[in-house]
Amino acid sequence: MNEMNSYAWQPPSDLVAQSNLTAFLRMTGQPNYDALATKAEADRAWLMEAVFKFCDVRFYRRYDQMLNVSRGEPWARWCVGGTTNIVLNCIDKHRDTPIWDQTFLVWEGEDPHEQRTLSYRELDRDVGRLAQGLRDLGVGRGDVVALYMPNLPETFVAFFAVLKLGAIVLPLFSGFGPSPIQSRLNHGEAKVVITANGTYRRGAAAPLKSVLDDALRSAPSVQHVVVADRGNIAVDTSMQHGRDRWWHDVVAGKDGVIATEQMQAEDPAILLYTSGTTGEPKGCVWTQIGFIGSMVTRDMIICGDFKASDRFFFMSDMGWMVGAMCACIPSFAGASLLIAEGTPDFPDTGRFWRLIQDHRVSYLGVSPTIVRSLMRYGDEIERYDLSSLRITASGGEAWTPAPWQWFFEHVCKRRIPIINISGGTEVGGCIFTGTPNHPMNPGSFSRPALGVGADIVDLTGNRAPPGEVGELVLRHSSIGLTKSLWKADARYLESYWNTLPELWVHGDFAMRGHDGLYYILGRSDDTIKISGKRTGPAELEGILIGTGKIAEAAVFGIPHPVKGSSIVCACVLMPNIAESGVAEELSAAIVRGMGASYRPERILFVDDLPRTRNLKIMRRVLRAVFENRDPGDLSSLANPEAVDKLRDKLRVG
Repeated sequence: MNEMNSYAWQPPSDLVAQSNLTAFLRMTGQPNYDALATKAEADRAWLMEAVFKFCDVRFYRRYDQMLNVSRGEPWARWCVGGTTNIVLNCIDKHRDTPIWDQTFLVWEGEDPHEQRTLSYRELDRDVGRLAQGLRDLGVGRGDVVALYMPNLPETFVAFFAVLKLGAIVLPLFSGFGPSPIQSRLNHGEAKVVITANGTYRRGAAAPLKSVLDDALRSAPSVQHVVVADRGNIAVDTSMQHGRDRWWHDVVAGKDGVIATEQMQAEDPAILLYTSGTTGEPKGCVWTQIGFIGSMVTRDMIICGDFKASDRFFFMSDMGWMVGAMCACIPSFAGASLLIAEGTPDFPDTGRFWRLIQDHRVSYLGVSPTIVRSLMRYGDEIERYDLSSLRITASGGEAWTPAPWQWFFEHVCKRRIPIINISGGTEVGGCIFTGTPNHPMNPGSFSRPALGVGADIVDLTGNRAPPGEVGELVLRHSSIGLTKSLWKADARYLESYWNTLPELWVHGDFAMRGHDGLYYILGRSDDTIKISGKRTGPAELEGILIGTGKIAEAAVFGIPHPVKGSSIVCACVLMPNIAESGVAEELSAAIVRGMGASYRPERILFVDDLPRTRNLKIMRRVLRAVFENRDPGDLSSLANPEAVDKLRDKLRVG
């Protein structure tokens, strides 16, 4: 850890002076972030009043009460009596303003010659036409409509069309197979599914409709399927009479003029499933006001400094939280969005950087996994002009020092900040956040997010002192927090509120450093206890990656009769690095960095690591497979074949 006041990046005065956070401090009369945070914790209602005013959050009918906790913190209600809609705040409010004819969305296919754009006016027209078509199919307030879509302009049209009707969006990862689709459709009781016939992944046509058909063999709630034509793709698309309709037929003859439904502020808007460690996936419920009031305005516009002049690019999938972020953050601000089909490194390894260059991206989102996967290609990044970048943001998992330093050096040019954010699907926003007003160190967060009650505690619930690792908790609810779990109130309490009295336990280990910044050290159930000392896997993985021989690593603990746990390392080699002798070198690096008691029990070389659709490495799955146990729910894995290959490798020896 760096010594006090020694930082990798210090905010330049002009950036601080022009930041949205500085303007918000000025509006609220607070001298600095810490004073603002103290007031926000003492009066969450005051904070959200200020956020709504600063960001111009719209309501049809103003709420009677900002916050009601009469049933207790797990059941807090926000904006009681108020009516609004995400579409009101992201599309309708721009009508008859200069923004209306500006670009909202730019799409590029895996073939860079395929490009499309949508202005706000065109987005509104297409959203209205699809909403009319869905209404004719019987979709209305409170109905669940699933989106099984790749990155196409139609994906974002569908997202807003469902919300415009007052229905609930259920996003599904476009890489899912039939089983996880089926389980989510049945649990959410989806009435309609919107999909595409196919997409391109690494040069190959990947079908979606036929995969969905397999899932629908046992999904009785689904009455209709709407299929968008990807175009220029050869995939089998059989249509079931009476159930399936082409998108272009559903919208034919529609003029797009349809009123946006006025919804209660806390009506469900988005049902997003997150994988449970055991049992079925958990359905997180975001409301019409919750996501707008947390991630969009409080976290990304005020603290993250997102502006109307920005072009946002975070290469992800609608099935993860970032999908909703891509839809709502730029549209709320009146900014623009870049979306890209396929993967970051195909048809060439420089594709990701070329997209930023060619489309003049100013606000870039990344996950550490994307950075690790791209840094293996070396200095080819220097061939691309990234001067359009103003801010970068990162999320999804904890950083290790080597990729953070590489990204800061080669992408940020040591000039622009990495706004590190962490929260989760269940939180609907941030727990820790970065800001352009604070210094940075590798992997750091500036502060806890405003008004969320974040704290770091020991096993008894008492606050952990600086420099000591503790459990990340929330001391109260916040506006974005999931409204229970879908059809599972008891599981909601058991999963989050019943571990420590009156605290929401998030499941991460965290620390406030002696540098005054905050750090997340990984999932608390991933922690390894060696000779009585708890160690986060990220610390060990950073040592492995720091050798330059490893592109990615996952470290997990297995029982040991003397030390409590011993270490197993699953490693993906860098290109052109042979296995011979590398295991000994990696083991020696761990011993040098951590001590002899940390010498790995075994080092495995694998082609890929099992990861979720939002690119988090699933260490619990690795541990279970290594111990020949049931790995639990695997429906969120983006690459289940990695599990099968690991099993094969372990059988061989």
